[in-house]
Amino acid sequence: MTKESENPFVGFAQEFLDYLAVERGASPLTLEAYRRDVRRYLNFVAGCGVADIDQISRENVVDYLSVLSEMEYAPASIERAVSALKSFHRFSVRESLAKRDPTATIRLPKVPDALPDVLSLTKVTSLLDQVFPQTAIGKRDKAILETLYGCGLRVSELVGLDLAALMFNDGYLRVTGKGARERVVPLGGTAEEALHVYLDRARSQLHPKRVSGVADGSAVFLNSRGRRLSRQTVHKLVAHYGALVGAENLHPHTLRHSYATHMLEGGADLRAIQELLGHADIITTQIYTHVSRSHLREEYLSTHPRARLR
Repeated sequence: MTKESENPFVGFAQEFLDYLAVERGASPLTLEAYRRDVRRYLNFVAGCGVADIDQISRENVVDYLSVLSEMEYAPASIERAVSALKSFHRFSVRESLAKRDPTATIRLPKVPDALPDVLSLTKVTSLLDQVFPQTAIGKRDKAILETLYGCGLRVSELVGLDLAALMFNDGYLRVTGKGARERVVPLGGTAEEALHVYLDRARSQLHPKRVSGVADGSAVFLNSRGRRLSRQTVHKLVAHYGALVGAENLHPHTLRHSYATHMLEGGADLRAIQELLGHADIITTQIYTHVSRSHLREEYLSTHPRARLR
């Protein structure tokens, strides 16, 4: 593949990324994913001797996707790459940077449906009711786990929480999700209680006033140096507490999946779950109906007297 410094398409890629950032309000993580996919593709095309955007052919695109397959990229990664390329070329035509779209007849590959990992209610109870260290960090970690499961937050949403987003009087959190979309999420029960304990008895110990200019005064969750907690730290602490109750390699997103699945099993409407999770499209939320059906089958097999052959 051609080095990026030798790529004649660098300017086109940057215009596309600027559009995503400014007009579409894409998150930093989304921008990084598009940047990686589009620039890797354009480096490949330039390496094929193509120097003009209107010279990029459908065959170039297909060859690139074949290379990804040969490199054993996961189907989901190839699907994401195709989506990024189609978005880039549609943008180029719409902005008159190119006359035609070589991806117009290329379809997104079929990716096998993968059901999300979900904890049983018993395992969630074990996780959240375990004995946490009676320290500021322990109280913070308890509040983090309760909030992830109790409010169905993404990790980025949790670490991005500011004190001003906690609307205790109204029973809500104000959350900023993907694409800078804001939503309100109900807050109550043990999640609200754990947050109160952390804020009243622990956060000040992580946010000493003497650390002027270093501590983060607006963030809800702080590390031991008084700074906003990172996603990596949350991943590690969730895995740590999960291992203590036999849930190995527990991922924060599993708590979000469990939140949605348990809500659906409890009778919540799918549209309500879509809004609570901040999904732009209900198709994304519908995967939980498959999880729920799986749960119902397990219940049937374990309880119906004639469900299994003798």
